[in-house]
Amino acid sequence: MPPDDALVVGVDFGTLSARAVVVRVRDGAELGTAVADYRHGVVDHELPGSGRRLPPDWALQVPADYIESMSTAVKEALTGLDPAKVIGIATDFTACTMVPTTEQGIPLCAFPEFADEPHAYVKLWKHHAAQPQADRINELGRIRGEKWLPRYGGLISSEWEFAKALQILEEAPHVYDAMRHFVELADWIVWQLTGNYVRNACTAGYKGIYQDGEYPSQDFLRELNPGFERFVADKLEHPLGQLGDKAGQLSAQAAGWTGLPEGIAVAVGNVDAHVTAPAARAVEPGQMVAIMGTSTCHVMNGNHLAEVPGMCGVVDGGIVPGLWGYEAGQSGVGDIFAWFVRTSVPPEYHAAAEAKGVSVHEYLTELAAAQGIGEHGLVALDWHSGNRSVLVDHELSGVVVGQTLATKPEDTYRALLEATAFGTRVIIDTFIDAGVPVRELIAAGGLIKNEFLMQMYADVVNLPLSVIGSAQGPALGSAIHAAVAAGAYPDIRAAAEAMGSVRKDAYLPIEANVEAYQEIFEEYRALHDYFGQGNGVMHRMRERRRVQKG
Repeated sequence: MPPDDALVVGVDFGTLSARAVVVRVRDGAELGTAVADYRHGVVDHELPGSGRRLPPDWALQVPADYIESMSTAVKEALTGLDPAKVIGIATDFTACTMVPTTEQGIPLCAFPEFADEPHAYVKLWKHHAAQPQADRINELGRIRGEKWLPRYGGLISSEWEFAKALQILEEAPHVYDAMRHFVELADWIVWQLTGNYVRNACTAGYKGIYQDGEYPSQDFLRELNPGFERFVADKLEHPLGQLGDKAGQLSAQAAGWTGLPEGIAVAVGNVDAHVTAPAARAVEPGQMVAIMGTSTCHVMNGNHLAEVPGMCGVVDGGIVPGLWGYEAGQSGVGDIFAWFVRTSVPPEYHAAAEAKGVSVHEYLTELAAAQGIGEHGLVALDWHSGNRSVLVDHELSGVVVGQTLATKPEDTYRALLEATAFGTRVIIDTFIDAGVPVRELIAAGGLIKNEFLMQMYADVVNLPLSVIGSAQGPALGSAIHAAVAAGAYPDIRAAAEAMGSVRKDAYLPIEANVEAYQEIFEEYRALHDYFGQGNGVMHRMRERRRVQKG
Protein backbone atom coordinates (compact mmCIF):
# COMPACT_ATOMS: atom_id res chain seq x y z
CA MET A 1 0.00 0.00 0.00
CA PRO A 2 1.17 3.57 -0.69
CA PRO A 3 2.04 5.89 2.20
CA ASP A 4 -0.74 7.74 4.02
CA ASP A 5 0.14 11.03 2.33
CA ALA A 6 0.32 9.66 -1.22
CA LEU A 7 -1.23 11.83 -3.94
CA VAL A 8 -2.63 11.31 -7.42
CA VAL A 9 -3.40 13.77 -10.21
CA GLY A 10 -6.48 13.82 -12.43
CA VAL A 11 -6.68 15.94 -15.58
CA ASP A 12 -10.00 16.59 -17.29
CA PHE A 13 -9.76 17.82 -20.88
CA GLY A 14 -13.02 19.65 -21.54
CA THR A 15 -14.33 21.56 -24.53
CA LEU A 16 -12.53 24.80 -23.70
CA SER A 17 -9.91 24.01 -21.06
CA ALA A 18 -7.87 21.48 -19.12
CA ARG A 19 -8.66 21.10 -15.41
CA ALA A 20 -6.21 19.47 -13.03
CA VAL A 21 -6.81 18.32 -9.47
CA VAL A 22 -4.36 16.88 -6.93
CA VAL A 23 -6.08 14.38 -4.66
CA ARG A 24 -5.02 12.57 -1.49
CA VAL A 25 -5.32 8.85 -2.08
CA ARG A 26 -6.54 7.76 1.34
CA ASP A 27 -9.67 9.95 1.50
CA GLY A 28 -10.15 11.85 -1.76
CA ALA A 29 -9.33 15.25 -0.28
CA GLU A 30 -8.68 17.75 -3.09
CA LEU A 31 -5.52 19.61 -2.13
CA GLY A 32 -4.90 21.60 -5.29
CA THR A 33 -6.75 22.51 -8.46
CA ALA A 34 -6.21 24.68 -11.52
CA VAL A 35 -7.78 25.37 -14.91
CA ALA A 36 -5.99 26.44 -18.10
CA ASP A 37 -7.85 27.49 -21.26
CA TYR A 38 -6.85 26.19 -24.67
CA ARG A 39 -4.99 28.83 -26.64
CA HIS A 40 -7.14 28.43 -29.76
CA GLY A 41 -10.36 27.33 -28.08
CA VAL A 42 -12.86 25.78 -30.47
CA VAL A 43 -11.90 26.37 -34.10
CA ASP A 44 -15.26 26.70 -35.85
CA HIS A 45 -14.88 29.71 -38.15
CA GLU A 46 -11.40 29.66 -39.68
CA LEU A 47 -8.14 27.75 -39.32
CA PRO A 48 -5.48 29.43 -37.16
CA GLY A 49 -2.69 31.01 -39.17
CA SER A 50 -4.06 30.44 -42.66
CA GLY A 51 -7.47 32.04 -42.14
CA ARG A 52 -9.17 29.36 -44.24
CA ARG A 53 -12.90 29.57 -43.63
CA LEU A 54 -14.72 26.54 -42.29
CA PRO A 55 -18.17 25.40 -43.46
CA PRO A 56 -21.13 25.23 -41.05
CA ASP A 57 -21.23 22.46 -38.41
CA TRP A 58 -17.44 22.14 -38.15
CA ALA A 59 -15.68 22.14 -34.77
CA LEU A 60 -11.91 21.58 -34.65
CA GLN A 61 -9.09 22.00 -32.14
CA VAL A 62 -5.30 22.30 -32.17
CA PRO A 63 -3.63 19.33 -30.43
CA ALA A 64 -0.66 21.33 -29.16
CA ASP A 65 -3.12 23.29 -27.00
CA TYR A 66 -3.78 20.19 -24.91
CA ILE A 67 -0.13 19.76 -23.95
CA GLU A 68 0.26 23.45 -23.16
CA SER A 69 -2.88 23.65 -21.01
CA MET A 70 -2.14 20.39 -19.20
CA SER A 71 1.35 21.58 -18.33
CA THR A 72 0.05 24.88 -16.96
CA ALA A 73 -2.84 23.36 -15.01
CA VAL A 74 -0.88 20.52 -13.40
CA LYS A 75 1.99 22.77 -12.30
CA GLU A 76 -0.42 25.33 -10.84
CA ALA A 77 -2.43 22.64 -9.05
CA LEU A 78 0.79 21.36 -7.43
CA THR A 79 1.60 24.77 -5.93
CA GLY A 80 2.59 24.28 -2.28
CA LEU A 81 2.54 20.48 -2.56
CA ASP A 82 5.36 17.97 -2.86
CA PRO A 83 5.33 16.42 -6.36
CA ALA A 84 7.43 13.52 -5.05
CA LYS A 85 4.34 12.24 -3.21
CA VAL A 86 2.40 11.78 -6.47
CA ILE A 87 2.14 8.10 -7.40
CA GLY A 88 -0.08 8.28 -10.48
CA ILE A 89 -1.85 10.42 -13.05
CA ALA A 90 -4.96 9.78 -15.15
CA THR A 91 -6.74 11.79 -17.81
CA ASP A 92 -10.17 11.99 -19.37
CA PHE A 93 -11.42 13.67 -22.54
CA THR A 94 -14.56 14.86 -24.24
CA ALA A 95 -15.72 12.19 -26.67
CA CYS A 96 -15.84 11.49 -29.46
CA THR A 97 -12.84 13.74 -30.23
CA MET A 98 -10.52 12.36 -32.91
CA VAL A 99 -7.20 13.19 -34.56
CA PRO A 100 -5.48 11.66 -37.62
CA THR A 101 -1.83 10.86 -36.88
CA THR A 102 1.30 9.25 -38.26
CA GLU A 103 2.66 5.90 -37.09
CA GLN A 104 4.43 7.75 -34.26
CA GLY A 105 1.30 9.61 -33.15
CA ILE A 106 2.18 13.00 -34.66
CA PRO A 107 -1.03 14.85 -35.68
CA LEU A 108 -1.10 15.50 -39.41
CA CYS A 109 -1.93 19.17 -38.85
CA ALA A 110 1.58 19.60 -37.41
CA PHE A 111 3.09 19.12 -40.88
CA PRO A 112 3.38 22.16 -43.22
CA GLU A 113 1.70 20.33 -46.11
CA PHE A 114 -1.43 19.83 -43.98
CA ALA A 115 -1.51 23.09 -42.02
CA ASP A 116 -4.20 24.48 -44.34
CA GLU A 117 -6.27 21.27 -44.45
CA PRO A 118 -9.20 21.21 -41.97
CA HIS A 119 -9.46 17.42 -42.07
CA ALA A 120 -5.92 17.13 -40.66
CA TYR A 121 -6.93 18.78 -37.35
CA VAL A 122 -8.65 17.42 -34.25
CA LYS A 123 -12.36 16.89 -34.84
CA LEU A 124 -14.00 17.91 -31.58
CA TRP A 125 -16.96 15.97 -30.20
CA LYS A 126 -19.39 18.62 -31.47
CA HIS A 127 -18.14 18.46 -35.06
CA HIS A 128 -21.44 17.59 -36.76
CA ALA A 129 -20.46 17.97 -40.42
CA ALA A 130 -20.33 14.17 -40.87
CA GLN A 131 -24.11 13.82 -40.59
CA PRO A 132 -24.50 12.58 -44.21
CA GLN A 133 -21.97 9.83 -43.49
CA ALA A 134 -23.75 8.92 -40.24
CA ASP A 135 -27.06 8.72 -42.10
CA ARG A 136 -25.57 6.25 -44.57
CA ILE A 137 -24.04 4.13 -41.80
CA ASN A 138 -27.41 3.95 -40.07
CA GLU A 139 -29.36 3.16 -43.22
CA LEU A 140 -26.97 0.43 -44.33
CA GLY A 141 -26.90 -1.01 -40.81
CA ARG A 142 -30.69 -1.23 -40.81
CA ILE A 143 -30.84 -2.79 -44.27
CA ARG A 144 -28.24 -5.42 -43.36
CA GLY A 145 -29.65 -6.05 -39.90
CA GLU A 146 -26.28 -5.39 -38.26
CA LYS A 147 -26.39 -6.81 -34.73
CA TRP A 148 -24.41 -3.90 -33.25
CA LEU A 149 -26.91 -1.20 -34.27
CA PRO A 150 -29.45 -1.85 -31.46
CA ARG A 151 -26.63 -1.44 -28.92
CA TYR A 152 -26.61 2.24 -29.92
CA GLY A 153 -30.34 2.78 -29.78
CA GLY A 154 -30.63 2.12 -33.51
CA LEU A 155 -28.61 5.16 -34.58
CA ILE A 156 -24.90 5.97 -34.92
CA SER A 157 -24.06 9.63 -34.28
CA SER A 158 -22.25 12.00 -36.62
CA GLU A 159 -20.01 12.75 -33.62
CA TRP A 160 -18.51 9.25 -33.58
CA GLU A 161 -15.41 7.62 -35.03
CA PHE A 162 -16.74 5.91 -38.14
CA ALA A 163 -18.74 8.87 -39.44
CA LYS A 164 -15.84 11.26 -38.93
CA ALA A 165 -13.36 8.91 -40.61
CA LEU A 166 -15.66 8.30 -43.57
CA GLN A 167 -16.00 12.06 -44.01
CA ILE A 168 -12.20 12.35 -44.23
CA LEU A 169 -12.02 9.59 -46.84
CA GLU A 170 -14.71 11.15 -49.01
CA GLU A 171 -13.78 14.82 -48.68
CA ALA A 172 -9.99 14.69 -48.21
CA PRO A 173 -8.67 11.35 -49.49
CA HIS A 174 -5.07 12.60 -49.38
CA VAL A 175 -5.45 13.09 -45.61
CA TYR A 176 -7.04 9.67 -45.24
CA ASP A 177 -4.18 8.05 -47.17
CA ALA A 178 -1.56 9.83 -45.04
CA MET A 179 -3.30 8.88 -41.77
CA ARG A 180 -1.84 5.80 -40.07
CA HIS A 181 -3.89 6.00 -36.87
CA PHE A 182 -7.27 7.61 -36.23
CA VAL A 183 -6.93 8.27 -32.51
CA GLU A 184 -9.31 9.27 -29.75
CA LEU A 185 -7.78 12.20 -27.87
CA ALA A 186 -8.30 10.26 -24.63
CA ASP A 187 -5.74 7.81 -26.00
CA TRP A 188 -3.53 10.36 -27.77
CA ILE A 189 -2.83 12.26 -24.55
CA VAL A 190 -1.88 9.02 -22.76
CA TRP A 191 0.38 8.22 -25.73
CA GLN A 192 2.11 11.57 -25.21
CA LEU A 193 2.49 10.94 -21.48
CA THR A 194 3.91 7.42 -21.76
CA GLY A 195 5.12 6.79 -25.30
CA ASN A 196 2.63 3.88 -25.46
CA TYR A 197 -0.45 3.84 -27.69
CA VAL A 198 -3.21 2.05 -25.77
CA ARG A 199 -6.76 2.28 -27.07
CA ASN A 200 -9.19 2.54 -24.14
CA ALA A 201 -12.12 0.14 -23.97
CA CYS A 202 -14.60 2.88 -23.05
CA THR A 203 -14.40 4.97 -26.22
CA ALA A 204 -13.92 1.86 -28.34
CA GLY A 205 -17.24 0.56 -27.09
CA TYR A 206 -19.28 3.75 -27.00
CA LYS A 207 -17.85 5.68 -29.95
CA GLY A 208 -16.03 3.04 -32.02
CA ILE A 209 -18.83 0.47 -32.56
CA TYR A 210 -16.81 -2.22 -30.73
CA GLN A 211 -19.25 -4.83 -29.42
CA ASP A 212 -18.74 -8.43 -28.35
CA GLY A 213 -15.09 -8.27 -29.34
CA GLU A 214 -15.71 -7.07 -32.89
CA TYR A 215 -15.89 -3.91 -34.99
CA PRO A 216 -18.19 -3.64 -38.05
CA SER A 217 -17.07 -6.11 -40.71
CA GLN A 218 -14.95 -5.34 -43.75
CA ASP A 219 -17.93 -6.37 -45.86
CA PHE A 220 -20.07 -3.68 -44.23
CA LEU A 221 -17.36 -1.05 -44.61
CA ARG A 222 -16.79 -1.93 -48.28
CA GLU A 223 -20.49 -1.51 -48.98
CA LEU A 224 -20.36 1.95 -47.43
CA ASN A 225 -17.41 2.90 -49.63
CA PRO A 226 -14.91 0.54 -51.29
CA GLY A 227 -12.04 2.66 -50.01
CA PHE A 228 -13.30 2.26 -46.44
CA GLU A 229 -13.04 -1.53 -46.39
CA ARG A 230 -9.80 -1.69 -44.39
CA PHE A 231 -10.44 1.29 -42.11
CA VAL A 232 -10.55 -0.83 -38.96
CA ALA A 233 -7.61 -3.05 -39.93
CA ASP A 234 -5.35 -0.27 -41.19
CA LYS A 235 -6.22 2.83 -39.15
CA LEU A 236 -8.32 2.05 -36.06
CA GLU A 237 -7.77 -1.38 -34.53
CA HIS A 238 -5.26 -1.46 -31.66
CA PRO A 239 -4.86 -3.35 -28.35
CA LEU A 240 -7.43 -2.27 -25.77
CA GLY A 241 -6.74 -1.21 -22.21
CA GLN A 242 -9.40 -1.71 -19.52
CA LEU A 243 -10.62 1.08 -17.25
CA GLY A 244 -8.38 1.54 -14.23
CA ASP A 245 -5.50 -0.35 -15.81
CA LYS A 246 -2.00 1.04 -16.07
CA ALA A 247 -1.15 2.18 -19.61
CA GLY A 248 2.50 2.84 -18.84
CA GLN A 249 4.83 5.05 -16.89
CA LEU A 250 5.29 8.82 -17.11
CA SER A 251 8.09 9.56 -19.56
CA ALA A 252 10.96 11.94 -18.91
CA GLN A 253 9.52 14.36 -21.47
CA ALA A 254 6.08 14.33 -19.86
CA ALA A 255 7.64 14.70 -16.40
CA GLY A 256 9.21 17.89 -17.72
CA TRP A 257 5.86 19.14 -18.99
CA THR A 258 4.03 18.49 -15.73
CA GLY A 259 6.58 18.72 -12.94
CA LEU A 260 5.63 15.18 -11.84
CA PRO A 261 8.09 12.38 -11.07
CA GLU A 262 9.24 10.32 -14.01
CA GLY A 263 8.06 6.72 -13.90
CA ILE A 264 4.79 7.14 -11.98
CA ALA A 265 1.75 5.17 -13.15
CA VAL A 266 -0.35 6.55 -16.01
CA ALA A 267 -3.86 5.11 -16.25
CA VAL A 268 -5.63 4.03 -19.43
CA GLY A 269 -7.57 6.95 -20.90
CA ASN A 270 -11.27 7.48 -20.34
CA VAL A 271 -14.26 9.66 -21.21
CA ASP A 272 -15.10 12.67 -19.04
CA ALA A 273 -18.65 11.50 -18.31
CA HIS A 274 -17.77 7.92 -17.49
CA VAL A 275 -15.01 8.76 -14.98
CA THR A 276 -17.45 11.06 -13.19
CA ALA A 277 -19.72 8.23 -12.05
CA PRO A 278 -17.19 6.80 -9.56
CA ALA A 279 -16.38 10.34 -8.39
CA ALA A 280 -20.07 10.67 -7.44
CA ARG A 281 -20.13 7.16 -5.91
CA ALA A 282 -22.66 6.19 -8.60
CA VAL A 283 -21.47 2.67 -9.30
CA GLU A 284 -24.69 0.72 -8.74
CA PRO A 285 -27.65 0.06 -11.09
CA GLY A 286 -30.33 2.76 -11.29
CA GLN A 287 -28.11 5.73 -10.46
CA MET A 288 -28.07 8.07 -13.47
CA VAL A 289 -25.32 10.71 -13.49
CA ALA A 290 -25.92 13.85 -15.54
CA ILE A 291 -22.65 15.66 -16.22
CA MET A 292 -23.95 19.14 -16.97
CA GLY A 293 -21.74 21.62 -18.75
CA THR A 294 -21.72 22.93 -22.32
CA SER A 295 -23.58 19.70 -23.09
CA THR A 296 -24.93 17.00 -20.80
CA CYS A 297 -23.91 13.36 -20.82
CA HIS A 298 -26.07 10.86 -18.95
CA VAL A 299 -24.40 7.66 -17.78
CA MET A 300 -25.62 4.85 -15.56
CA ASN A 301 -25.03 1.22 -14.75
CA GLY A 302 -27.50 -1.59 -15.29
CA ASN A 303 -27.38 -5.24 -14.29
CA HIS A 304 -28.75 -6.47 -17.61
CA LEU A 305 -28.55 -5.68 -21.33
CA ALA A 306 -31.50 -3.82 -22.87
CA GLU A 307 -32.09 -2.00 -26.13
CA VAL A 308 -32.93 1.62 -25.30
CA PRO A 309 -34.08 3.72 -28.28
CA GLY A 310 -31.71 6.59 -29.05
CA MET A 311 -29.13 5.78 -26.39
CA CYS A 312 -25.52 6.58 -27.24
CA GLY A 313 -24.44 3.08 -26.38
CA VAL A 314 -24.36 0.23 -23.90
CA VAL A 315 -21.05 -1.47 -23.12
CA ASP A 316 -20.26 -4.41 -20.87
CA GLY A 317 -18.05 -2.92 -18.13
CA GLY A 318 -18.19 0.49 -19.79
CA ILE A 319 -18.21 2.34 -16.44
CA VAL A 320 -17.31 -0.27 -13.84
CA PRO A 321 -16.54 -3.96 -14.31
CA GLY A 322 -19.41 -6.41 -13.94
CA LEU A 323 -22.25 -4.09 -15.01
CA TRP A 324 -23.58 -2.80 -18.32
CA GLY A 325 -22.72 0.86 -18.75
CA TYR A 326 -25.38 2.94 -20.52
CA GLU A 327 -24.86 6.36 -22.07
CA ALA A 328 -27.22 9.02 -23.42
CA GLY A 329 -26.89 12.77 -23.75
CA GLN A 330 -27.96 16.23 -24.83
CA SER A 331 -25.77 18.03 -27.36
CA GLY A 332 -26.45 21.50 -26.00
CA VAL A 333 -27.19 22.68 -22.47
CA GLY A 334 -24.82 25.29 -21.05
CA ASP A 335 -23.94 26.18 -24.64
CA ILE A 336 -27.57 27.19 -25.18
CA PHE A 337 -27.67 29.41 -22.11
CA ALA A 338 -24.35 31.01 -23.11
CA TRP A 339 -25.60 31.60 -26.67
CA PHE A 340 -28.72 33.33 -25.38
CA VAL A 341 -26.78 35.63 -23.04
CA ARG A 342 -24.25 36.41 -25.78
CA THR A 343 -26.77 37.20 -28.52
CA SER A 344 -30.17 38.03 -27.05
CA VAL A 345 -29.84 39.99 -23.81
CA PRO A 346 -30.07 43.81 -24.08
CA PRO A 347 -27.40 46.11 -22.63
CA GLU A 348 -29.57 47.28 -19.74
CA TYR A 349 -29.63 43.73 -18.37
CA HIS A 350 -25.84 43.53 -18.52
CA ALA A 351 -25.65 46.87 -16.72
CA ALA A 352 -28.10 45.76 -14.04
CA ALA A 353 -26.16 42.55 -13.46
CA GLU A 354 -22.92 44.49 -13.16
CA ALA A 355 -24.51 46.91 -10.69
CA LYS A 356 -25.57 43.96 -8.52
CA GLY A 357 -22.15 42.35 -8.78
CA VAL A 358 -23.44 39.16 -10.40
CA SER A 359 -23.13 37.53 -13.80
CA VAL A 360 -25.84 37.97 -16.42
CA HIS A 361 -26.68 34.28 -15.98
CA GLU A 362 -27.20 34.81 -12.24
CA TYR A 363 -29.27 37.94 -12.85
CA LEU A 364 -31.54 36.24 -15.36
CA THR A 365 -31.90 33.22 -13.06
CA GLU A 366 -32.97 35.50 -10.20
CA LEU A 367 -35.62 37.13 -12.39
CA ALA A 368 -36.80 33.79 -13.76
CA ALA A 369 -37.03 32.24 -10.30
CA ALA A 370 -39.48 34.95 -9.24
CA GLN A 371 -42.00 33.71 -11.83
CA GLY A 372 -44.65 31.10 -11.36
CA ILE A 373 -44.35 27.92 -13.39
CA GLY A 374 -45.82 28.64 -16.83
CA GLU A 375 -46.13 32.38 -16.20
CA HIS A 376 -43.96 33.16 -19.24
CA GLY A 377 -46.32 31.31 -21.58
CA LEU A 378 -43.45 29.65 -23.45
CA VAL A 379 -42.20 26.19 -24.30
CA ALA A 380 -38.86 25.58 -26.03
CA LEU A 381 -36.94 22.74 -27.65
CA ASP A 382 -33.31 22.34 -26.58
CA TRP A 383 -31.93 21.39 -29.99
CA HIS A 384 -29.69 24.35 -30.80
CA SER A 385 -26.80 21.86 -31.18
CA GLY A 386 -29.04 19.11 -32.52
CA ASN A 387 -30.46 16.18 -30.58
CA ARG A 388 -28.14 13.48 -29.28
CA SER A 389 -30.73 11.41 -27.39
CA VAL A 390 -33.20 10.07 -28.08
CA LEU A 391 -33.59 11.19 -31.69
CA VAL A 392 -29.86 11.18 -32.58
CA ASP A 393 -30.29 13.88 -35.23
CA HIS A 394 -27.88 16.79 -35.38
CA GLU A 395 -29.84 18.43 -38.21
CA LEU A 396 -32.52 19.45 -35.70
CA SER A 397 -32.55 22.98 -34.30
CA GLY A 398 -33.96 25.12 -31.50
CA VAL A 399 -37.55 26.32 -31.16
CA VAL A 400 -39.35 28.71 -28.80
CA VAL A 401 -43.16 28.72 -28.97
CA GLY A 402 -45.37 31.37 -27.39
CA GLN A 403 -43.30 34.53 -27.75
CA THR A 404 -45.17 37.83 -27.96
CA LEU A 405 -44.20 41.50 -27.91
CA ALA A 406 -44.47 41.27 -24.12
CA THR A 407 -41.89 38.45 -23.83
CA LYS A 408 -38.87 39.48 -21.77
CA PRO A 409 -35.33 38.01 -21.77
CA GLU A 410 -35.89 36.27 -18.44
CA ASP A 411 -38.96 34.56 -19.90
CA THR A 412 -37.00 33.03 -22.77
CA TYR A 413 -34.07 32.22 -20.50
CA ARG A 414 -36.33 30.29 -18.14
CA ALA A 415 -37.97 28.48 -21.05
CA LEU A 416 -34.53 27.36 -22.24
CA LEU A 417 -33.61 26.13 -18.75
CA GLU A 418 -36.87 24.19 -18.66
CA ALA A 419 -36.27 22.77 -22.14
CA THR A 420 -33.02 21.15 -21.05
CA ALA A 421 -34.77 19.63 -18.02
CA PHE A 422 -37.51 18.29 -20.30
CA GLY A 423 -34.84 16.81 -22.57
CA THR A 424 -33.40 14.92 -19.61
CA ARG A 425 -36.93 13.78 -18.70
CA VAL A 426 -37.39 12.29 -22.18
CA ILE A 427 -34.13 10.35 -21.75
CA ILE A 428 -35.13 9.02 -18.32
CA ASP A 429 -38.61 8.05 -19.51
CA THR A 430 -37.10 6.21 -22.49
CA PHE A 431 -34.80 4.18 -20.24
CA ILE A 432 -37.65 3.27 -17.89
CA ASP A 433 -39.92 2.30 -20.78
CA ALA A 434 -37.13 0.03 -22.10
CA GLY A 435 -36.92 -1.83 -18.79
CA VAL A 436 -33.88 -0.04 -17.35
CA PRO A 437 -34.99 1.53 -14.05
CA VAL A 438 -33.77 4.96 -12.98
CA ARG A 439 -34.23 5.56 -9.25
CA GLU A 440 -31.92 8.53 -8.64
CA LEU A 441 -30.50 11.41 -10.66
CA ILE A 442 -27.05 12.68 -9.67
CA ALA A 443 -25.87 16.00 -11.10
CA ALA A 444 -22.26 16.93 -11.75
CA GLY A 445 -20.49 19.61 -13.75
CA GLY A 446 -20.41 23.38 -13.74
CA LEU A 447 -24.19 23.91 -13.80
CA ILE A 448 -24.73 22.39 -10.35
CA LYS A 449 -23.95 25.83 -8.93
CA ASN A 450 -27.38 27.01 -10.13
CA GLU A 451 -29.67 25.90 -7.29
CA PHE A 452 -32.80 27.07 -9.10
CA LEU A 453 -31.89 24.88 -12.08
CA MET A 454 -31.20 21.89 -9.83
CA GLN A 455 -34.59 22.16 -8.12
CA MET A 456 -36.22 22.52 -11.53
CA TYR A 457 -34.61 19.26 -12.70
CA ALA A 458 -35.78 17.42 -9.56
CA ASP A 459 -39.32 18.69 -10.14
CA VAL A 460 -39.40 17.95 -13.88
CA VAL A 461 -38.03 14.38 -13.64
CA ASN A 462 -39.81 13.73 -10.31
CA LEU A 463 -36.80 12.02 -8.77
CA PRO A 464 -34.52 12.81 -5.82
CA LEU A 465 -31.56 14.78 -7.13
CA SER A 466 -28.17 14.23 -5.53
CA VAL A 467 -25.19 16.46 -6.29
CA ILE A 468 -21.56 15.47 -6.60
CA GLY A 469 -19.41 16.87 -3.81
CA SER A 470 -16.61 18.04 -6.10
CA ALA A 471 -16.51 21.07 -8.37
CA GLN A 472 -14.22 19.08 -10.67
CA GLY A 473 -16.08 15.78 -11.00
CA PRO A 474 -14.33 14.39 -14.09
CA ALA A 475 -10.88 15.35 -12.80
CA LEU A 476 -11.65 13.69 -9.45
CA GLY A 477 -12.89 10.64 -11.34
CA SER A 478 -9.65 10.50 -13.27
CA ALA A 479 -7.72 10.77 -10.01
CA ILE A 480 -9.68 7.77 -8.70
CA HIS A 481 -8.62 5.79 -11.78
CA ALA A 482 -5.03 6.94 -11.24
CA ALA A 483 -5.14 5.51 -7.72
CA VAL A 484 -6.32 2.15 -9.05
CA ALA A 485 -3.68 2.14 -11.80
CA ALA A 486 -1.01 2.89 -9.19
CA GLY A 487 -2.14 -0.08 -7.09
CA ALA A 488 -3.53 1.92 -4.16
CA TYR A 489 -6.94 0.22 -4.44
CA PRO A 490 -7.90 -3.17 -5.87
CA ASP A 491 -10.65 -1.83 -8.13
CA ILE A 492 -12.72 1.20 -9.10
CA ARG A 493 -15.54 0.44 -6.64
CA ALA A 494 -13.19 0.41 -3.67
CA ALA A 495 -11.49 3.61 -4.80
CA ALA A 496 -14.85 5.32 -5.38
CA GLU A 497 -16.04 4.46 -1.88
CA ALA A 498 -12.90 5.97 -0.33
CA MET A 499 -12.30 8.92 -2.65
CA GLY A 500 -15.72 9.81 -4.14
CA SER A 501 -18.01 12.52 -2.81
CA VAL A 502 -21.75 13.17 -3.11
CA ARG A 503 -24.54 15.11 -1.35
CA LYS A 504 -27.38 12.61 -1.29
CA ASP A 505 -30.91 13.85 -2.00
CA ALA A 506 -29.81 17.47 -2.09
CA TYR A 507 -33.03 18.41 -3.93
CA LEU A 508 -36.34 16.61 -3.55
CA PRO A 509 -39.33 17.01 -5.91
CA ILE A 510 -41.98 19.49 -4.75
CA GLU A 511 -45.38 17.97 -5.48
CA ALA A 512 -47.06 21.16 -6.71
CA ASN A 513 -44.13 21.91 -9.02
CA VAL A 514 -44.13 18.34 -10.36
CA GLU A 515 -47.78 18.69 -11.40
CA ALA A 516 -47.27 22.13 -12.96
CA TYR A 517 -44.21 21.07 -14.96
CA GLN A 518 -45.99 17.92 -16.12
CA GLU A 519 -48.49 20.06 -18.05
CA ILE A 520 -45.71 21.99 -19.82
CA PHE A 521 -43.74 18.78 -20.43
CA GLU A 522 -46.71 17.36 -22.34
CA GLU A 523 -46.53 20.40 -24.64
CA TYR A 524 -42.77 19.91 -24.98
CA ARG A 525 -43.34 16.28 -25.89
CA ALA A 526 -45.85 17.27 -28.57
CA LEU A 527 -43.32 19.65 -30.13
CA HIS A 528 -40.58 17.05 -29.71
CA ASP A 529 -42.52 14.48 -31.70
CA TYR A 530 -43.81 16.93 -34.33
CA PHE A 531 -40.47 18.47 -35.25
CA GLY A 532 -38.33 15.46 -34.46
CA GLN A 533 -40.33 12.69 -36.05
CA GLY A 534 -41.86 13.15 -39.47
CA ASN A 535 -41.70 16.90 -40.08
CA GLY A 536 -38.66 17.87 -42.15
CA VAL A 537 -38.75 21.66 -41.84
CA MET A 538 -35.61 21.80 -39.68
CA HIS A 539 -33.67 19.61 -42.12
CA ARG A 540 -34.78 21.75 -45.07
CA MET A 541 -33.78 24.98 -43.37
CA ARG A 542 -30.41 23.52 -42.36
CA GLU A 543 -29.80 22.54 -45.99
CA ARG A 544 -30.69 26.04 -47.18
CA ARG A 545 -28.21 27.45 -44.69
CA ARG A 546 -25.49 25.15 -45.98
CA VAL A 547 -26.18 26.08 -49.60
CA GLN A 548 -26.11 29.81 -48.88
CA LYS A 549 -22.96 29.63 -46.77
CA GLY A 550 -21.39 26.99 -49.01
